[in-house]
Amino acid sequence: MKGNKKKDTYESRFTITNTKRLRCVVSIQTSFFYSPISQSVTTMALLSKKSDADEKKILEEILKRENLLEERRGALDKWDKELKNREEELTNKLQQVTKLTPDEARQEVLKYWEQKLQKDIAEQIKAAETKVREDAKRRAQEILVDAMRHGATDYVAEYTVSTVKVADEEIKGRIIGKEGRNIRTFEKATGVDVDLDEAGVIRLSSFDPVRREIARVSLIRLIKDGRIQPVRIEEVINEVKKEIDRIIFEEGEKLAHTIQIYNLPQELISLLGRFKFRFSYGQNMIAHTLEETKIGISIAHELGLKVDIVKLGCLLHDIGKVVMDREGNHIELGVELLKRLNIPKEVIDCVASHHEDVPFASPEAVVVYIADSISGARPGARMEELGDYVTRMKEMEALAKEFPGVEEVYAMQAGREIRVIVNPQQLDDAQTMMTAQKIKEKIAQQYPNFPGSIKITLLRELQVTEIVK
Repeated sequence: MKGNKKKDTYESRFTITNTKRLRCVVSIQTSFFYSPISQSVTTMALLSKKSDADEKKILEEILKRENLLEERRGALDKWDKELKNREEELTNKLQQVTKLTPDEARQEVLKYWEQKLQKDIAEQIKAAETKVREDAKRRAQEILVDAMRHGATDYVAEYTVSTVKVADEEIKGRIIGKEGRNIRTFEKATGVDVDLDEAGVIRLSSFDPVRREIARVSLIRLIKDGRIQPVRIEEVINEVKKEIDRIIFEEGEKLAHTIQIYNLPQELISLLGRFKFRFSYGQNMIAHTLEETKIGISIAHELGLKVDIVKLGCLLHDIGKVVMDREGNHIELGVELLKRLNIPKEVIDCVASHHEDVPFASPEAVVVYIADSISGARPGARMEELGDYVTRMKEMEALAKEFPGVEEVYAMQAGREIRVIVNPQQLDDAQTMMTAQKIKEKIAQQYPNFPGSIKITLLRELQVTEIVK
């Protein structure tokens, strides 16, 4: 009724108890007033009661699941405890039976499986080693082939013949001279054979490279000078003989600069120049040194080693072969020389071990040894026949020089002719003829199976020079 207020209080209580004895009390207190909207409030209260019932069911379901999880957790804890007890029991029994501690048992198991898998492991290791070896071999071949390709040089060694080019064939007639006087004087003074048969070229033949070089330089100077006559020929040849040390120095300097090495001691450069006139088993030493140095540099670059050490080691490895004032093998002489000239120790080690006389002191020393072996062992690099030929020529000259009154001996035309120059003041004509006969008998005895014949020519010439002032 309008204007009248009446208050009713409703209280609902319910109790929910879970396993933990938790009591939950829900109190709902609602005040109603007799008003025009009281009917709507009643409707809302009914809906609220329905919602409370749903919440009660959800809470009961949650509590039920929690109880189930607790039960399962307890069961799992009990099972875990039983398993641990069982494991401990079995471990104790196993220790009693085997009389082994856990660590000892673990080692036994590992040892068993190691033995069982040892064959498989060995096979895998062998396969890996084989693969690495093959890869290393292939890589080494690539490095060496590339190094040998870089080792090719354009230096042409003159073994027994030197050539001089001429622009005019008339020059050959002037070299021959009237009745062959000029060419005879030239051959006598130089000890070389002069071949004029080929057009545009004069060939100088001798087994001795120093003689050939003196003859070559002298002939070039005579052609430029234009005065080709016996007296002038002898003057030029004597001048060149005096200048041979300077020529050798220039060759040594040229060799060092070719491989870009500068500021070497002058004594060392002079010795390097002798390489042009020195052969090792038929291989010219300048050609061998250039080739070996280029190979060594290429290998050092590939392996990331000290290129300067390898370069110097290759250049100087045979320097002892041209040391003439001391006795000993070329390695000992070379090491002694380089120590005296204060060359770096790493370079000296390379020289000392390039024939494996001493252990290798560094990777650079190994590279020098390899480069030397490649250059010397490649097909065509060395010719034993040439070495034997040079030795035979020197022996022939030495045999003729044993006789008194002999000044100079020249073995020519591959040993088929021996020219002997005698001192006219010590031997007269009769004695010269007797000396020729003795030389013939000596050489026939020394070389009984020489192919072909040997011509022996003795030259006795008295030359008197007076100067009018």
